[in-house]
Amino acid sequence: MSTLGLSLAGRWQSRLGRSGLLLLAALLLAGSLLLDIASGPAQLSIAQVLHSLLQGEGGDGVIVWQIRLPVALMALAVGAALGVSGLVMQTVLHNPLASSYTLGISAGAGFGAALFIVAGSSLGLAEAWGLPLSALGFAFVAGSAVLLIGRRRGGNAESYVLAGIALLFLFQALLSLLQYLAAPDALAQIVFWLFGSLYKSGWHAVGLMWLTLLLGCGVLARDAWRFTALSLSDERAASLGIAVSRLRWRALALVSLLTGVAVAFVGTIGFVGLIAPHMARMLLGEDHRLLIPGAALSGALLLSLASVLGKWLSPGGLIPIGIVTALIGLPFFLLLILRSKGGQ
Repeated sequence: MSTLGLSLAGRWQSRLGRSGLLLLAALLLAGSLLLDIASGPAQLSIAQVLHSLLQGEGGDGVIVWQIRLPVALMALAVGAALGVSGLVMQTVLHNPLASSYTLGISAGAGFGAALFIVAGSSLGLAEAWGLPLSALGFAFVAGSAVLLIGRRRGGNAESYVLAGIALLFLFQALLSLLQYLAAPDALAQIVFWLFGSLYKSGWHAVGLMWLTLLLGCGVLARDAWRFTALSLSDERAASLGIAVSRLRWRALALVSLLTGVAVAFVGTIGFVGLIAPHMARMLLGEDHRLLIPGAALSGALLLSLASVLGKWLSPGGLIPIGIVTALIGLPFFLLLILRSKGGQ
């Protein structure tokens, strides 16, 4: 066989191996989903869960279909959305520590939701729609501000990162001001919501979250090869005819959409968008045709396992999922900082 033939065969074997990793991740995710549904104060076996899923809402099916399944599916969708968002931000900003959480978009969405909690009743909007719209609106405000400030400072990756950090502090300060001014009942609602919680997930929220995820990932997948080129450098991507600035605008707009909807429904959840892309990258390399589904599966698996862990840590209570992900993610975040320093 010629050298070219051997090279092509090796590439296909590598591709099949990496596709196999995606299949394995999907199987692990299915197992984690069943485990999440089975876990809780009323312990169910996997067999009971499968029987309830097939038979409907009779018997244990009420618990499965009305309480646990929406929560478990929301964990998958939000984790996938945050994982993909983190991957895109790390790629377009050339920063391994970038994510919607660390660069202000989640903070903007959180401020928007808190603002509605404090003042939304005077607007006459139902919380089920008003809070998500407010969170989504401010996520876009934060994302647009990052783009505008970064572009004004030269449009390079460092400019966008600095703009994101500045906006993170701004929205955190505004959120602290809201908490200071809020009435006691509104303050308690804001604090609990900011911890991040899956337990208010209903079927309408799950449907909207999954629809947003599928649309966002579908659009991002069309730019997969452009992200792969951009991961090398801006200059390399530009030499291939890619409009780098336009790609950044489009990517960060989609990140704002995915993050805003996720934060609107479950609150602020950190570190998933930071960790999931690195997990996928270690296993799949830099080909974004595989990395985008890989980051989605990694994020979904992380948040699903965090949901299970939270139930195990407090069987009779409801530990906010944001606390669990922070405990898991902080050591990994510190490791990334130390590795980045060592690489300089």
